[in-house]
Amino acid sequence: MSKTMRFALFSAGILLLASCKSSLGEISPDSINVTPQILEAVNGKVPATINGTFPAKYFHKKAVLTVTPVLQWEGGSVKGESITLQGESIEGNNQVVAKDAGGTYKLNASFDYQPEMAKSELYLFFDATVKGKEVSVSPVKIADGVISTSQLYSNTAAKAFTAPSEDAFQRVIKQATEANIMFVIQQANIRSSELKSDAINTLKESMKSVAGDTKNFGVENVKVSAYASPDGAIDLNERLASQREKNAKSYIQKEMKASKLDAALDTKYTAEDWDGFKTLVEKSDLQDKDLILRILSMYTDPERREAEIKNLSSVYKELAEDILPQLRRARLTLNYQIIGRSDDEIKEAYKSDPNTLSLEELLYCATLANNDAEKRAIYTNISNIFPNDYRAFNNLGELAFKEGDFALAGTNYNKAFRINSSAPEVNTNLGLLALAQGKPAEAETYLSKGGDSSANKEALGNLYIAQGQYDRALSSLRGSNTDSEALALIMTKDYTGATKTLSSIATPSGYTYYLNAIVAARTNDSAAVAQNLKKAVAADSSLRAKALEDIEFAKYQSEVVSL
Repeated sequence: MSKTMRFALFSAGILLLASCKSSLGEISPDSINVTPQILEAVNGKVPATINGTFPAKYFHKKAVLTVTPVLQWEGGSVKGESITLQGESIEGNNQVVAKDAGGTYKLNASFDYQPEMAKSELYLFFDATVKGKEVSVSPVKIADGVISTSQLYSNTAAKAFTAPSEDAFQRVIKQATEANIMFVIQQANIRSSELKSDAINTLKESMKSVAGDTKNFGVENVKVSAYASPDGAIDLNERLASQREKNAKSYIQKEMKASKLDAALDTKYTAEDWDGFKTLVEKSDLQDKDLILRILSMYTDPERREAEIKNLSSVYKELAEDILPQLRRARLTLNYQIIGRSDDEIKEAYKSDPNTLSLEELLYCATLANNDAEKRAIYTNISNIFPNDYRAFNNLGELAFKEGDFALAGTNYNKAFRINSSAPEVNTNLGLLALAQGKPAEAETYLSKGGDSSANKEALGNLYIAQGQYDRALSSLRGSNTDSEALALIMTKDYTGATKTLSSIATPSGYTYYLNAIVAARTNDSAAVAQNLKKAVAADSSLRAKALEDIEFAKYQSEVVSL
C-alpha cells in the first residue's frame, strides 16, 4: 500500500473519531437552567428544579446518558435522583433524545438538609456510553448553595419562651358556711328542733373559730335570706317571708353575740321563691316536670303560674309533698376568708423545714427566689418531697433549657411527661426542645397537645417555619416581637416588618443581631451587615464561624472576615 493511501486511511479514521466525539462532547453550563439559582433549605429539604437542553446534532443515535445531580461540600456530598436518556437507535424505556432535533430533560432534585451544606455547590455528573463504550463527559457546576436561613428556627426556638407549671397557691381563700332553718307551711316561728341540726351546729362552730382567730381568718359578713313557697296568696306569702326573715335575724344576732363575732349582718326576704322552685323541679324526677318548666317559661304572672300548675292534678300532690316544703326556709350564711402565710412566713418556714409547707406553698416559694440557683434548689426539694407531682420536674426542665443544657432539660421534661402526659405546658416544652434539636416531626406531635398559651403559639410558629409554611408561621407569631417573628417575616421577604420587629425586642440576643445582618445583606446595606455581625459575634462568639459559611453574606466577605 502506498504512503498516500495509508495517509488517506489514517485521516479518515481521525475524522471518524472526531465525528463520534463531537456527537457527545462536553456539556455547556449555559444549556442548563436551575431554579432557584442559589439553593435554599425549605422544610428540611434542599429542592432544585433542573431543566437541560441538548442542541441539534449533539445526541448520538446509539448513546445512553445518565444525569445525576450531586450536592458537594468540603468533606462530603450527596446524590439526587438520576435521569437516563437514550438515542433514537437504542432499545429501552428511557426518554429519547433525537439527534437532528435535539431535546430537553427535567430533573426535580431534593436533598435532606445538613448544616454542612451551607457552603456547597451543585453539580451534574454524567455517565455516558456510545455504542456500548464508555464516553467521558465532564461534570458541570450548575448552582451554589445553600441558603439555610429558614433552619434558624432551631436557634430561635432555643431562645423562645418556655411554658411554666403554675402553683395554685392562694393567700386568701374565700369560704362560706351555710345552714337552713325550715318552716312549717304558713308559719314563721323557729322550732327548737331546727336549731339542733348538724348544719346549725357547724355554722355556730365556724363563727366561733373565725371570731377567735383573726390572724388566720377574716370575716366578710353574715347573710340571712328568708323565703316562702310560691303557693297560696301573694299577700300571705309576703307576710310569712318577712316574719321568717325577722325571726331568723333575731336568732343569728344572738349567736353572733355569743360567738363574739363582729360582722356586718345583711338580711332580705323573697315572698315567692319561683327561682328555687324551678331549680328543684329541674333536679327532680317528676313525671311531668317538662310540662311544669314549660308553664314557668310561658307565664310570668305568679297567680297564673300557680293556677296552671294546680291544674296538673296528677303531679301537684308530688309538688306539695316533695318540692314546696323545701322552699319554706331561711338560709343563714357566714362568709369569711382563710388567710394563708405571708411571703416572709413562707420563706422562713422553708428555711426551717420545707416539709411543713404544702405543695402549693412550696411551688409558690420557688417564685420568691432571688435567682435561678435558688429556684433550682427549691424545685429539686419539691421533686423529692412530692415525686408524683409533675410541676417541679417541668420547671427544672425550664431552667436547664434556658441555660442551653438540652440533655438535662429533656431528662426533667420526660419525668414530668411520664407523670402527666396531658399537661399542656409539658407538651409545649418537649415540642420546643425537639425544635431546638432540629426535630420538627417530633415537635409537631407534642405541640398539637400544647394548648393555646403564648409559649405554644410561638413554638408552633417555629414549627411552621421549619415546615416552610411561612404565612401560617406569621399567624402564630404576629405581634410577639421575638426573633421567631422576625425570622418568619424574613422568610416572607417582609424586610421592613422584620427590621421593626427586631428593633422592638427588649433583650436582643446574638441571633437578634444576626437576623438584622441578614436583612441588611438582602437589602444591600453593607454598613449594617458589618455593624450587626460585630454585635452578633460579641454576644455569641460561635456566630463568627456561622457567618463565614453563610451564603447570605457571600457578597460581604470582607465584612465577615474582619470579625
